Amino acid sequence: MTVRSANMAAASDSPKSSVRRRHVESRTTETHSARSNSDNGPNAGGDSGKDRTRVSLQTGTYWLTRVVLLRSVAFIYFVAFSVAYNQNKQLIGEQGLMPCKSYLNNVKRYVGGKIGMAALAYTPSILWFLDWSDMNANLDNIALVGMALSGFVLVTGMANMVIMVTLWVLYHSLVNVGQLWYSFGWESQLLETGFLAIFLCPVWTLSQVPRRCPPSPICIWLFRWLIVRIMLGAGLIKIRGDKCWRDLTCMDYHYETQPVPNPMSYYMHRFPWWFHRFETLSNHVIELIVPFFTFLGRRMCMVNGAVQVLFQVVLIISGNLSFLNWLTIVPSLACFDDASLGFLFCSGGGAKKAVLEIQNEEAAGRTPKPNKGMLIRRVVNISLGILIAYLSVPVVINLLSPRQMMNTSFEPLRIVNTYGAFGSITKERTEVIFQGTLSNDPKDPEAVWEEYQFLCKPGDVYRRPCLISPYHYRLDWLMWFAAFQTYEQNEWVIHIAGLLLSNDSTIVSLLDRDPLQGRGPPRWVRGEHFKYKFSQPGSASAAQGKWWLRKRIGPYFPPVDLEGLRGYFQSRNWPHPHIPGHNRS
Repeated sequence: MTVRSANMAAASDSPKSSVRRRHVESRTTETHSARSNSDNGPNAGGDSGKDRTRVSLQTGTYWLTRVVLLRSVAFIYFVAFSVAYNQNKQLIGEQGLMPCKSYLNNVKRYVGGKIGMAALAYTPSILWFLDWSDMNANLDNIALVGMALSGFVLVTGMANMVIMVTLWVLYHSLVNVGQLWYSFGWESQLLETGFLAIFLCPVWTLSQVPRRCPPSPICIWLFRWLIVRIMLGAGLIKIRGDKCWRDLTCMDYHYETQPVPNPMSYYMHRFPWWFHRFETLSNHVIELIVPFFTFLGRRMCMVNGAVQVLFQVVLIISGNLSFLNWLTIVPSLACFDDASLGFLFCSGGGAKKAVLEIQNEEAAGRTPKPNKGMLIRRVVNISLGILIAYLSVPVVINLLSPRQMMNTSFEPLRIVNTYGAFGSITKERTEVIFQGTLSNDPKDPEAVWEEYQFLCKPGDVYRRPCLISPYHYRLDWLMWFAAFQTYEQNEWVIHIAGLLLSNDSTIVSLLDRDPLQGRGPPRWVRGEHFKYKFSQPGSASAAQGKWWLRKRIGPYFPPVDLEGLRGYFQSRNWPHPHIPGHNRS
């Protein structure tokens, strides 16, 4: 600076030097002005094309992607914990169909009668450490805490490791004691997605854009690896499974025979045959080819993300598949960077403005040097990548195996899992219909049998299919499986019959309508087996208001009464429904 000042002073007497000095000063002023505009954020650059370029989001960063991912994961957690709060007491509570207290006691006996590392490794759950005297309260409290924390992240877009670890541990605790009711693939998928979300966050800081904790590209790529595995698993299980996936006829049946159809399923089932062929072929392309776009650069990766999101939206529209499709959208969002997701944020909003400031600082070469915490975080992210790569080995081997397993975990924490859906398609829809009568003699031809209606599954042929996704009725879903099996394979069906005979509020709360309400409990309950199919739009049946047509197949289980079920219940250590004050252990 001294030399430059001396030279300028020596030349100040000549006209040329004066002009040169004015030019230098002018350039210096413009440089300071540009830096000032950059520091002032997106609104400081005026309307020139040069300034608009300066305030646009750059590619290759994932600050806003992190906000979108965290909010999306929080939304799914909120729905899952809401389902748990409303249904867990009836399904796995103290008087539930499969009490988790009995399950934990069985595990305890299996591992030697002690609650230690063996029990925790076999069934990871914080319920081991809680008071079992009021298990219903434990289940409710876990669900309520989960709803509160996920609601906070959803509304604010802010999270830290403490919150995300807590959500993951709480849901893990429910899944691992949920038994049959939590045996679906989306439970493991939520746990894997939630585990990855932990590493998006700073340890303590609550901020949408924590400057000292930039999103790790490793973590973003692990989300992308998740969506690749989900789609390949779903596609390969179809190709290796039902023949109808190979001859492109599966969609002729799917809308009608899926577990819980919605109103759009009724109309989509009647699409022309050529459109169903196109749907099936498109499904194979989206699940088996498009995922590889992830590895072909930014634009192709975004194409994969957009296709997968649109595909899941179509599936959401076409049926009630719990929160599965909503959850599958989450890792697809990792295919987009800040530049592509900026439209979701207000131009003057805090998150977008903060990201612009960070990007401008980086462009100006003013990136702060990494501190000790940031260096430790890099080591953690690299370790996470190595862990996921190691745990992915059996998953990839499974994908390549002709005996592919779907929805399987190879370790108790369910960090990396296999996925797949609808490897086989049922060609006919059957339903189990519970019926009760007040008649003393079930064989009396004049006995009036009245039907119990579930909350969502088909029953009354005049009832419109429900629309509940992303919410989920676990009992209704399991009744779909029971319908193409036998009651001997699903003993909980007889348990339901016993509870209906005693008019138990636990099971009645899971139903839409009790036909005998106000007239006392039924004397007998039976299960009838029916074949269901959609009515034809525009037909006489549809004009009468029928959404379904049905034909009786035969009895699913014979008429039963409380006294006749006594031995059945005792042999399974179930309390006899009419005995008051009998506790399950």
